[in-house]
Amino acid sequence: MRPVKLNVIDLPKSDYTGGPSSLCPGCGHDQISGVIIQACWENGIDPSRIAKMSGIGCSSKTPAYFLGKSHGFNTVHGRMPSVTTGANMVNKDLVYLGVSGDGDSASIGIGQFIHAIRRNLNMVYIIENNGVYGLTKGQYSATVQKGSKKRKGAPNEQPPIDMCKLAINLGCGFVARSFSGAKKQLTALMKAALSHKGMAVIDVISPCVTFANNDESYSSYGYVKDHGEELHGIDYIHHFQPLNEVDIPEGGYEDVQLFDGSVLRLETLSSEYDHTNPTAAIAALHDAEVDKKHVTGLLHHNTEMPTADEDQGLVDTPLCDLPPDMLRPDREKHEEIMARFRA
Repeated sequence: MRPVKLNVIDLPKSDYTGGPSSLCPGCGHDQISGVIIQACWENGIDPSRIAKMSGIGCSSKTPAYFLGKSHGFNTVHGRMPSVTTGANMVNKDLVYLGVSGDGDSASIGIGQFIHAIRRNLNMVYIIENNGVYGLTKGQYSATVQKGSKKRKGAPNEQPPIDMCKLAINLGCGFVARSFSGAKKQLTALMKAALSHKGMAVIDVISPCVTFANNDESYSSYGYVKDHGEELHGIDYIHHFQPLNEVDIPEGGYEDVQLFDGSVLRLETLSSEYDHTNPTAAIAALHDAEVDKKHVTGLLHHNTEMPTADEDQGLVDTPLCDLPPDMLRPDREKHEEIMARFRA
């Protein structure tokens, strides 16, 4: 019998799995669930420190399929960001992992998505983006590209909402796009997002095998594989790994330092692209849309903004762990606090 492989906190990968999936066989969302399991296990995050949040939709069902020993909250449609905000303010020491879809985030929940970014909520926000509403028989969602066609019906004629463009314009500090079929790239981006301080948005193109995996769909597995444009090759080096243990890319590369000391190594495939420049990111996304392509990789990275809990001046101890004497000040302390407002 082979010994069970453990991570850096001596836990087997089985501690990070969940229940069996009820999604359609071959659904890209299941691939994303597998990447989340792998990334959390490799990063050595204790499952009890993770809070997985979701809204409504095929994507929002997936937290049942990973991290079965973590906290979880399935909110109402489009309201995952506000519930996560409340939980984050009360217990900022948890790792917040939000899973949403193109319907949950780009339609009914788009206002909440915008304000979570504006506040720089400390969380990983994963959009499992398939371009259709899978639970209501495959209508086009707000993110599907113009001209894309599902298996039945006319091509989509409305312009899309690009969630990465939106996030970058709002000043999000970590914005990436990947493909559920690109396991190596998506795993590296997921691990880096978990090591980022502040809002990290990953828009994952995830083909719907039931309604939109035909050749005419711009979100199908075959189309994305043939029309993907990778900005850079990616390696993730955790802070406990010596840098020389990771394969050095053949071309030029840049090491992006993350908040916890980990490094995202970007191999240069496009020497003109600057991931620190939001204008360059918007231009790359615009050009890809015109060419009917999907650009993937780390689109934008900035760590200089304060997070929501820092902006609110919260104490180091999570509010849920504060002792009663700090939560209920005595009369003397109460009068001192009120005097500040009267001044």
